[in-house]
Amino acid sequence: MKIQQNLKVLFAAVTVLFATATMLWGQKPAGAHGPKYNVAEEIKIKGTVDEIKVVPGAMEGIHLVLKDGTETTLVHVAPEKFLKEMDSEFVKGDQLEVVGCKIKAEDGSDEFLSRQITKNGNELMLRDKKGAPIWASWNPGKK
Repeated sequence: MKIQQNLKVLFAAVTVLFATATMLWGQKPAGAHGPKYNVAEEIKIKGTVDEIKVVPGAMEGIHLVLKDGTETTLVHVAPEKFLKEMDSEFVKGDQLEVVGCKIKAEDGSDEFLSRQITKNGNELMLRDKKGAPIWASWNPGKK
C-alpha cells in the first residue's frame, strides 16, 4: 500500500515537472527579449531628430525618428532610466550620427538598433563591440 502511495506521488511530481518543462520550452531565456544586434551588418547613418518616442513593453525605451532628407528611420536607443543615468537626452532638431544595424519590425518595416550615437562631437556608447547592451549589466552605485 505504501509503495502504491509513493508511486502516485512520484507520478504526480513527474507530471508537474514535465508540464513545467513543456511550458518553458518555447520561452526565450532571460535577457533574450527584442531583436538581436548583428555586428557583421553594422552601418552608420546620419540625420536630424524629428520625433522622440517613449516606448513601453518588450521593446521599451527611448526611440528616435531620425530624418535624412525624405527618408525616416526609427532608431532604438536605450531604456529611459539608463539614458538618465548617463545624463543623455535628445531633442527635436538634434543632428546625430548613429552606428548600428538594421532590423525588421513586426510590421516588416526597417528599424535601426543603435550601438553608438554621436551628438555635437560627444559619443554615447550603448552597446559593446559584440553588440551586447551596456544597460543590461549597468549597475551604478553598487560595487
